[in-house]
Amino acid sequence: MVSTRNLQRTGRTCSRASCRSSASKTLTYIYADSTAVLGPLATFAEPHAYDLCLQHSLTLTVPNGWNFIKQEPQGESAGPSDDDLMAIADAVREVAQSYSEQRVAPQSSPTELGRRGHLRALPTN
Repeated sequence: MVSTRNLQRTGRTCSRASCRSSASKTLTYIYADSTAVLGPLATFAEPHAYDLCLQHSLTLTVPNGWNFIKQEPQGESAGPSDDDLMAIADAVREVAQSYSEQRVAPQSSPTELGRRGHLRALPTN
């Protein structure tokens, strides 16, 4: 029997008929490449993807001649790497620098003293 102690509770059940177990994996088919991909449970339920419980994901078979890709989440590499974080930080710095260069202090005309609504006060020479 498969242990369900560490499964996520998402409210989504297995797509297999008559199975009421909680879904833990998502199966998608890439028909053009004759490939089936079994990965972690998708964030959102997709109409062309199948949510499977742990037991059905372990006993899954694909059609003859099809490729099968099983993506397992890796504990340490879940999330962005140090290189990814540095790339994001560099991109933010670049945008901030270009923004500060574009920001130019507004220069008023030397003959214009002030403006109130649609009226202007001009100096008399």
